[in-house]
Amino acid sequence: MLWVVCQGLLFAAPVELRGMRLWAAPDHTRVVFDTSGPVGYELSSLHNPERLVIDVPLASAGAAVSSQQKGGGLIKGMHAAQYSKDALRIVLDLRQPVKPRSFTLNPAGQYGHRLVIDLYEITPTPLLQAGAGAPAKPGATVVVKPGPGTASKPGPGVAAKPGPNAVAKRGASSLAKAAPGNENRAKKSLMRENLPARDLVIAIDAGHGGDDTGAIGRNGTYEKDVVMSIARRLAALVEKTPGMRPVLTRQSDYYIGLRQRINKARENKADLFISIHADSFRDQRVQGSSVFVLSNRGASSEMARWLAEKENASDLAGGVSLDDKDQLLAEVLLDLSQNATIEASITVAGNMLGELQRLGKTHKSTIQQAGFVVLKSPDIPSVLVETAFISNPIEERKLRDSRHQDALATAMLRGINQYFANHSPPGTRVASHEHIIQQGDTLGVIAQQYQVSLTSLRDYNDLKTDVLYVGQTLRIPPSGG
Repeated sequence: MLWVVCQGLLFAAPVELRGMRLWAAPDHTRVVFDTSGPVGYELSSLHNPERLVIDVPLASAGAAVSSQQKGGGLIKGMHAAQYSKDALRIVLDLRQPVKPRSFTLNPAGQYGHRLVIDLYEITPTPLLQAGAGAPAKPGATVVVKPGPGTASKPGPGVAAKPGPNAVAKRGASSLAKAAPGNENRAKKSLMRENLPARDLVIAIDAGHGGDDTGAIGRNGTYEKDVVMSIARRLAALVEKTPGMRPVLTRQSDYYIGLRQRINKARENKADLFISIHADSFRDQRVQGSSVFVLSNRGASSEMARWLAEKENASDLAGGVSLDDKDQLLAEVLLDLSQNATIEASITVAGNMLGELQRLGKTHKSTIQQAGFVVLKSPDIPSVLVETAFISNPIEERKLRDSRHQDALATAMLRGINQYFANHSPPGTRVASHEHIIQQGDTLGVIAQQYQVSLTSLRDYNDLKTDVLYVGQTLRIPPSGG
């Protein structure tokens, strides 16, 4: 039996558990109990069958908690009942063994006091890894004398599986930008190894999620919902773009930690990270979109953090491990990589800001810099887009409109295309100037995509007709050809 004891203050009046919310993510489940005040509690795990028992002294259950609840994610069901005159017991019936983590939160924003239970898989199952809320194997029915309750947890989104072309690393290009002459050597090395060209990987991060709603508009629009919709639309556009592959840091309504978002991008060897948000301000007249990159102060603090953990920070400095380098050399390598990354981020941000300005008013006419955690990857160009001020009623309506969401996604894609047209990493399909024919492709569409003339595309590939075949490879002539 695992006991986790959290001590709280003793209160003269019982605390009421007023509600319960559950989010299921691919790798964990979060349960949040809304309480009328701060609580103390005890957790214990029971086996055969698997259960998690939550005892809350000096507490009672409101109607939303006391009734039997359905489960989700790692939880099959929940029951709650008075364990004694002044103690409440909640039992979570589990689908498999879990590792629980718990904490309490003080009132913030629209929420009051909360008790949060996160359940992590001990032995991940394919069914739960398949996606949020995926069904799990049926388990034995659990009969619990004291009634239980239901819960679930948020987790990272399921990233698209890397295809066979996802072989070459970004790292070579990161140092190539920082150190003159390295780029040609990296290209020659890739040519010698004859590696297949890979797709560019675009990591798309929908801010907030789950219990974290983000900003809320005057008409009740949640930031987490509109940015998820925009992120999905951008991912769909990236998916249709030859030579690119999207990865969503989260795929539905669950929370994922800020550094988990960075790690998700790095695990998928992303070439670009885009975090999507909707700003808020106390003055509802403020409006317009903004684009942020990492500030110098944020970069300095992050470098210090990575240097402190350099034994675990391999592959951060352009593919060069830091664990066997002395302090001075590690600082130089990481600084070169980080400076090159910020420089690339500024270029991408400039492209995106220009495209957003075509849609309407921007809050600032220049790129903004801040120390946002999600921008702190030292080896991935990263930008944060504040699509609009959700606190402005006019912009709130636009953010809810599917056509405006499409326009925002299209503007971001144009910025992405502009950047990679001139800064494609070696070993990518875009850099190799080849296009593999997909369903629905035409010569006209391909010529427009790569900004070349139809005649030059025909002549460059010695095409006698305009008939194309799925899987056929076309060579793309130099731009302007």
